[in-house]
Amino acid sequence: MMIYRDDLDEVLAAAATENMTVIIAVVNTAYVEGNKSMLDLFLDGFWVGDGTRGLTDHLLIVAVDQVSHERCKFLRLHCYKLETDGVDFAGEKLYMSNDFIKLMWRRTQFLGDVLKRGYNFIFTDTDVMWLRNPFSMLSPDETIDLQFSSDLFNGDEWSENNHINTGFYMVRSNNRTTAMFDAWYGKKDSSGGMKEQDVLEVFMHERAFRDLGLRVRFLNTLYFSGFCYNSDIRTVVTVHANCCRTISAKIADLIVVIHDWKRFKRSSTNQELEFRWSKHIACENSW
Repeated sequence: MMIYRDDLDEVLAAAATENMTVIIAVVNTAYVEGNKSMLDLFLDGFWVGDGTRGLTDHLLIVAVDQVSHERCKFLRLHCYKLETDGVDFAGEKLYMSNDFIKLMWRRTQFLGDVLKRGYNFIFTDTDVMWLRNPFSMLSPDETIDLQFSSDLFNGDEWSENNHINTGFYMVRSNNRTTAMFDAWYGKKDSSGGMKEQDVLEVFMHERAFRDLGLRVRFLNTLYFSGFCYNSDIRTVVTVHANCCRTISAKIADLIVVIHDWKRFKRSSTNQELEFRWSKHIACENSW
């Protein structure tokens, strides 16, 4: 008997780990063009990180326009072109612009489809530097349905008073998470211009996670850090260029992050103890 598989099935199967987990990032033209693009910098993080190079074998780049798809194919990555009728997602989508919000909702719909096909995923924005292998700090406990990064961590990994950041999170495919994504996306048309992350947080405070029987863990900013809150480079796993408005500012300051990481790796033990991150000047000035 022939089993029908579409293009998404094929690329998910090619990228997945043995336990059906895929790393997913979404790009458009604005993220792949320029002398040093966001996608280039994102891949640089895997190259210079500790134990991260092999993770690109499980990385799926979802391109929302033709130029970004062609760039992905040129780089010989796992690539999928996400079609959206009547919407141009090619240019830079400034934070909280109408097109930015539309893109975030389309992304949510796509990720729900991935779950329905039986795949777990780690979603990552391309402005997240993977400096160490995050699988070492993500719980392998299969009873945990979702693990979210947070701009500010309150010290309790089970507390719903933490703020959700959908720029980096892990989801296990099961009936509970697919139901959550359906319910989350179902709020799109009544969201009143809120971005999908804010809608999900409201959804959480309405006790929806508990009603669905979800176990949700929040990730400590000591390990899953960002520009909103600098962590110790001796322990940090990922660095997210959050609290930043434009692609150009993110790129400028993430290049500095890479330089800081290389400087740290060359340093002596005494120098490590005294190490400080450089200031995120471009992002501070992006507002």
